[in-house]
Amino acid sequence: MSAPALSTRGLAKSFGSLVVAKDIEINLPKGVRYALIGPNGAGKTTLINLMTGMLAPNQGKIFLGDEDITELEPQQRVRRGLARTFQINTLFPGLNALEAVTLAVCERRGISGQFWQNISVHREAIEEAYEILVRLRLGESCYQPTRELPYGRQRLLEIALALATRPKVLLLDEPAAGVPQEESGDIFEAVEDLSQDITLLFIEHDMHVVFRFASHIIVMVGGAIFTAGSPAEIAADPRVREVYLGTRSHG
Repeated sequence: MSAPALSTRGLAKSFGSLVVAKDIEINLPKGVRYALIGPNGAGKTTLINLMTGMLAPNQGKIFLGDEDITELEPQQRVRRGLARTFQINTLFPGLNALEAVTLAVCERRGISGQFWQNISVHREAIEEAYEILVRLRLGESCYQPTRELPYGRQRLLEIALALATRPKVLLLDEPAAGVPQEESGDIFEAVEDLSQDITLLFIEHDMHVVFRFASHIIVMVGGAIFTAGSPAEIAADPRVREVYLGTRSHG
């Protein structure tokens, strides 16, 4: 039996007396579409930050396939196939969409330092970048400056940048946050069409989106895994409804 694409063992993190992650055990099989849900303050983004190396755990292990990546720097994890989205509009506001993704492809290939010297020599990188943009329905916007893209398309461009690293596992922290509801479906439909070779874990508050696009759901409460299961199992669990509709605030 092959190892999970991404897994954690006894992962814990605290800031003084504030516990933000405790004894987290997760196994993400290859190619699955997992949603990570929970009320505000549940520890969802903290878990993503631990997985990607933005935070160091106090204890526990993180594995990418068979490899222990707990001590690796974030960029080392990216090179091994673990990627997350980030804010393109604050990083490359002067580049158009095709230039931004081409630069990310060149970075993966180790030739980003030559990017500005003669872009025409990077024909293969440009072609790869354009294919990524088309896959995410951004082909028609490829020459548009990133700062001029509608916000929903900026979020898709963030995903395109992550795909340029050729991830095995892709982590999306609220990919549709701030996007008008009529556009958020477009983002998840594009994500749904991604290669089944990519394992996906996404944080999302819109339960309609979660139940439509996730094959499995993990529920976090108070920095710990509360429960996990199929959408049908989660929908039928009265404890989950209590978390969202009871004394705890909906996040």
